[in-house]
Amino acid sequence: MIENIYYPAKIWLAFGEAANGNAEIAKWLLQNGYPEVAALAHAIRGSEEATAWLFSARFFHLAALDAAIDENMQAAQWLQANNHPFLLVFADACRGKQTAINWFVENKMGAFVVIAQRIKFLRDNTTFDYHKKNF
Repeated sequence: MIENIYYPAKIWLAFGEAANGNAEIAKWLLQNGYPEVAALAHAIRGSEEATAWLFSARFFHLAALDAAIDENMQAAQWLQANNHPFLLVFADACRGKQTAINWFVENKMGAFVVIAQRIKFLRDNTTFDYHKKNF
């Protein structure tokens, strides 16, 4: 099991809700010391401003996660090269890769499967501007 999952479980769950459009949860993240998580949720929903903020605030790993979910192979390679295997697996799960989903199930991290499935549904059913900054 990968030890560094970056945030406590409740923050990941809040992220999942914010990524699905829950503005109150996104606001809570902003007001409780997790602006980067709120920005990631907004970036996943297509906000170029949130993506730019992640870069400017030096949350490169979260900007790379967003890009890797969008199948940006440079971002996925960056995550690998910079020792972010958990985020790489999560990005794969958000794209519906069965090996990543199986990894979460095998490691008793089913909540991440639910979050990833919600993000995949959002991505599959929303039209985005793919002119986001290149990673």
